[in-house]
This record gives sequence, C-alpha cells and structure tokens, in this order.
Amino acid sequence: MSIRRSFSLEGRRALVTGASRGLGRAIALALATAGADVVCASTTPEGSSETASAIRETGREAWQVGADLSDRAAVRRLSEETDALAGRIDILVNNAGTIRRHPAVEFPLEDWDLVLRTNLDAVFLLCRHFGAGMIERRSGKIINIASLLSFTGGITVPAYAAGKHAVAGLTKALANEWAEHNVQVNAIAPGYFRTDNTQALQDHPERSKSITERIPAGRWGEPSDIGGAAVFLASSASDYVNGHVLVVDGGWTAR
Repeated sequence: MSIRRSFSLEGRRALVTGASRGLGRAIALALATAGADVVCASTTPEGSSETASAIRETGREAWQVGADLSDRAAVRRLSEETDALAGRIDILVNNAGTIRRHPAVEFPLEDWDLVLRTNLDAVFLLCRHFGAGMIERRSGKIINIASLLSFTGGITVPAYAAGKHAVAGLTKALANEWAEHNVQVNAIAPGYFRTDNTQALQDHPERSKSITERIPAGRWGEPSDIGGAAVFLASSASDYVNGHVLVVDGGWTAR
C-alpha cells in the first residue's frame, strides 16, 4: 500500500463527540477531508449543525446526534441512534469533555460526578458499544482524547486530572484486549490549545504568559493543529500503533 493510500479514510465512517466546536470540530473536519463520513455528536442534535455543513461541503456525508454524556441512559440512546444513522462506526473519537475548577477541599461532589461521568464513564460506554462491532468485523480505530493532565496533577482540577489519568489507562487496557482483533485503541494528549476548556487560563495574564514561555513552539495550539494526529491514528498508517498516548503540545513536555 502506498503512503498516500495508507492515510486515506475513504469508505470509513466515524463518530466524533464534542464535534460542535474546538478540537472536536477540527478533528471531524480533518477526518472528512481525509475521506471519512462523520457522525457529529454534541449536547443537542442541532449543536453540530455548522460542523456537519462544513463536512458536507467537502463532499462527505454527515449526521448529527445529541446527548448529555453525563447521563448513562442518554449515552446508550446516542449509541443506538448512531447505529441507525450510519450503519456502522469504523472510527470512534471520544473528544467531548468538561472541566470544573475548585480547590480540592471545596470541590463539590456534584461537580466531581459530572466530570467523571462525562470524561470517563461515557468514554468507556462508547468504547464498549462500538468496540464490540469493531471486534466482530476485525477492524476499527478508537481515539480517546487524553490531556497533559493524564501525566500531571494540575491546579484546582482534581476531577479532570483523575479522569484524564483514567482515560490513558483505559486506552492501554482496551488496546491490550482488542489488538488481537485488529482494533487499535490510542489516545491524543493535547497540550495548551485555545479552546473553551482553557479559557480561564487564557484570561489569566500571569498563567497565560508562563505557559506560553514554556512551550518551545512559542504559542498555544490552535484546533487545526490536532487534525493530522487524528487522521494518522484513524488510518491504516497506524495499524501497528496500539495503546499509545500521542502528545501534541508544541514541545511542552520536552522542556
């Protein structure tokens, strides 16, 4: 197979959660540009309408589904609706997530539950549901969105850090089980990107300055910077890559 063909996603169907904006939108568009048809998931079915329209402009097919990923029953319904719309999912991208910031001694239990249900439970449930079909077909790609906080603890984000550590571990656990079925499970750990989740850091002059100074690239990531990594892990070019957490951070962890 030629290098160009190994990166092609022609004939494949993907589900991307959190596809309405930020990294999820960028990943959905990158997959479509590489040839995939994409199911765009967000909190509401209409939430990804702009992303779906942009995908259709590339000539690919797009569908929209919606669910509150902190609700396990809603995650199940989203999975079933995706099956009905797309028929099968060859590429699953678990991108959607949320964050809450409080000192640990004051962290509300309801926020802890919200973050873990959204960032971890939903990831496992979607992996389990769509992974079953991939195992049966002996072909599939799962990309979980981890974080630099899969390796560090952060400040005032204990639930987010715990969840992202767990996502990295879950990625490796599933890779160990499913590699023999030709299903590759990997993760991307984005560094500091300009998204809604990092807005509080962007708005903090001292934190924003210190972060930028540490990044060898000299800038925060833009959502478009993550598309290439996603296409690689979704394509045949990564068929021998499994259980890996690919850091996309402008060099942050190298400093």
